[in-house]
Amino acid sequence: QVQLVESGGGLVQAGDSLRLSCAAPGRTISSYIHAMGWFRQAPGKEREFVAAIRWSGEYADSVKGRFTISRDNDKNTVYLQMNSLKPEDTAVYYCAVTTDMSRLRQWNKYAYWGQGTQVTVSS
Repeated sequence: QVQLVESGGGLVQAGDSLRLSCAAPGRTISSYIHAMGWFRQAPGKEREFVAAIRWSGEYADSVKGRFTISRDNDKNTVYLQMNSLKPEDTAVYYCAVTTDMSRLRQWNKYAYWGQGTQVTVSS
């Protein structure tokens, strides 16, 4: 079941930028009750937190200063702007929505997920 629809992944070179988008069709998103997040999973590795936003964004140390999370509640959409991409950013990226505002960095607190989009950074 595809709950959220994400797009924007692709193959880029180190130093390039990508913007991921994640929409929640048929759902009204409000910062009063919803937080939105991005997680990623590389082959052979555990799913890891990337960024989350309710009123403001918070980030994993590995992406801080390079990635920016934002949301447009009128469009029920969350974005992840990724700059200065590195090969170690290569992973499948998943967006998610939660109504549980505690422990936003933990993936098992999120109930709704996108299908995943592949980001591959070469060089």
